[in-house]
Amino acid sequence: MNRPTRTSRLTRLGADLLRGNARQYGMAIALVAIIVLFQILTGGLLLTPLNVTNLIMQNSYILILAIGMMLVIITGHIDLSVGSVVAFTGAVSAVMLTSWGLPTLVVVPLALLLGALIGAWQGFWIAYVRVPAFIVTLAGMLVFRGATLAVLGGESISPLPADLRRIATGYLSGPEALGLHLVTLLLGALGAAAIVWIQWSGRASAIRYGLPTPPVGVTVASSVATAVVIMAFAHVLAQYQGLPIVGVLLVLLIAAYSFVMRSTTMGRRVYAVGGSEQAAALSGIGTQRTTFWVFVNMGVLSALAGLVFTARLNAATPGAGTMFELDAIAAAFIGGASAGGGVGTVIGAVIGALVMGVLNNGMSLIGLGVDWQQLIKGLVLLLAVAFDIYNKRRVSAARPPASAAPAPAPSPDAEPAGPERPPSP
Repeated sequence: MNRPTRTSRLTRLGADLLRGNARQYGMAIALVAIIVLFQILTGGLLLTPLNVTNLIMQNSYILILAIGMMLVIITGHIDLSVGSVVAFTGAVSAVMLTSWGLPTLVVVPLALLLGALIGAWQGFWIAYVRVPAFIVTLAGMLVFRGATLAVLGGESISPLPADLRRIATGYLSGPEALGLHLVTLLLGALGAAAIVWIQWSGRASAIRYGLPTPPVGVTVASSVATAVVIMAFAHVLAQYQGLPIVGVLLVLLIAAYSFVMRSTTMGRRVYAVGGSEQAAALSGIGTQRTTFWVFVNMGVLSALAGLVFTARLNAATPGAGTMFELDAIAAAFIGGASAGGGVGTVIGAVIGALVMGVLNNGMSLIGLGVDWQQLIKGLVLLLAVAFDIYNKRRVSAARPPASAAPAPAPSPDAEPAGPERPPSP
């Protein structure tokens, strides 16, 4: 008697997991499938502690850019300049370190300030002058690539100070027991707890503001899966040299931006602007100001990615950051962003970046050439966006007419349906 009931509950839970934001959950499942596939094809090399550590370090700057790009795309815009900003801020930082002799503790905040100014410059034209973001950032891509060449004089600057390199290549120190780095395990547990808390606080905030929320079972399943995955990766990293310093930076960024987007007024404004800018303005949201600060944020994260990439490379080069904008955009769309804006999550951006990173790493391990790697990544992006279009049509077809029920306001977990009126912050 109990078996059919239990089976039906599991069936409903599985359906709920894919309802509302099917693409993000689907890509999480796809990420697991890709990891399992390459773990088999590489004979177990993919998930060795050394390779997992390298995977984090090699994709750290793309993960940083993907977080910022997700916010830009949620507002309904795009940023094509991030790769050039990465190169420019890295070049200026290298000059300040080597030619001017400034210490790293001074150079890092100056580089972030430079990124903020670049973001403010582009955000001004986009938000207040109303020049399309595609045009502004395309111009920025050309301007800052040229500025990079001018700063470096067409040559590379290397080597760089050890304290800067440590940002991208160093590890946390700490005691070990049974061959495991204890600090890494502790931070993994704290990180898992923080992400789970953010998920539940975001749910509580959505309920408080009358926004759509997934069933409790979905949140429980998501929290358990998140905790298990984080602790599994922490255990793998603890078997090598521990958590890389850049890994700590990524955990802090993911936790902070997840909290902002799920549980703060600023996050709700970003979703509202992307869902319907006109409706957001009518509800009292400063749409221009919100868009402006989203691009300032993108500039800061681009500068941070520039510091990390330059530190890992131990050099500032004229060709740094090439194609980074496409990797970041692809990560955001694969992770659940919608071309129409108003939809996406920080965790989704991370999943998308990891899908791209695991594909790159796995294909390299099995000896596929760059030509096949680019072809496969392009197909993955195309299929992800095609699934977004299919899912949007399916949701629209299943939604009752406007006269029968009001459309929900934009939220991280619901597809917007036209110019609905979001809640006032």
